[in-house]
Amino acid sequence: MHLKVSNHILNSEGQNLRKRLRNTLSRILSVEDLGKVYNAFDIIGDIAIIKLPDISAASAQRIAATIMAVHRNVATVIAQTSAVTGDFRLRPLVHVRGKNKTTTIHREFGCLFSVDIAHCYFSPRLSNERHRISTMIKPQETIVNMFAGAGCFSILIAKKANPAKVYSIDINPAAIQSMKENIRLNRVCDRVISLQGDAKEIINDRLKSMADRVLMPLPEKALQYLTCAVSALKASGGWIHFYDFVHATKTENPIEKTKLRVTEELDRLNLEFSFPSSRIIRTIGPNWHQVVLDIKVSRIPDKC
Repeated sequence: MHLKVSNHILNSEGQNLRKRLRNTLSRILSVEDLGKVYNAFDIIGDIAIIKLPDISAASAQRIAATIMAVHRNVATVIAQTSAVTGDFRLRPLVHVRGKNKTTTIHREFGCLFSVDIAHCYFSPRLSNERHRISTMIKPQETIVNMFAGAGCFSILIAKKANPAKVYSIDINPAAIQSMKENIRLNRVCDRVISLQGDAKEIINDRLKSMADRVLMPLPEKALQYLTCAVSALKASGGWIHFYDFVHATKTENPIEKTKLRVTEELDRLNLEFSFPSSRIIRTIGPNWHQVVLDIKVSRIPDKC
């Protein structure tokens, strides 16, 4: 009962802070600019990241000062100047106010994540999704995380569930460095194994037919790596958590669009599978959505 009350208080405080920030920003921004700033605002540890519209440096400073006044724990405000790009999923950043730094410690569901946001992708907006996946893990499962970043999915699973092993793969050396530090911080060295390299190569070389569950939290490459994810599953089958970015108009269902693409690929492999659950995680732009499919594969044919 005490935990529920505490969580309710924390959620209420967070909502009050966001309301206060919006009200304060509304005094210095146009309605259009307010939406651009407020809706793209994230806090990672003690760093605030914000996508600023085309406004003056002086206005940017006023926005940053407002954020730091409302969110007292924020020591740094950084502007993201364009979209996340490249194999390492990095975003160009410009320091606006406070300490000129890009490293921080982010707390999430009892875990500590050391992150350098300039060199390693991290999104606090996936916090609830990471927690959701951690609640699905059965005792002593073997898990392959194909695009692990700083290891957040992997470490939360290791802390909250009871997996046998979590093989945590990323191609970015900086992400692997953060992941190793996070494994140490969260004391899960016996369960999480960091592996640097391309997920296809690592699975083909060392992880074929080993996994009860495969995570694919890189929407840009999930479809082209889906066959490889299947090859990582045990012959008896298992779960694949497939993440996608999908464009859908008001008359289209983004989840169904992703299911059609995935079904075509899995049918080609002659698999028995189903989609026990699926959901829209968030909207990422006009008519663009991030979705997840929880795919249950019943068996793996010998030829896969």
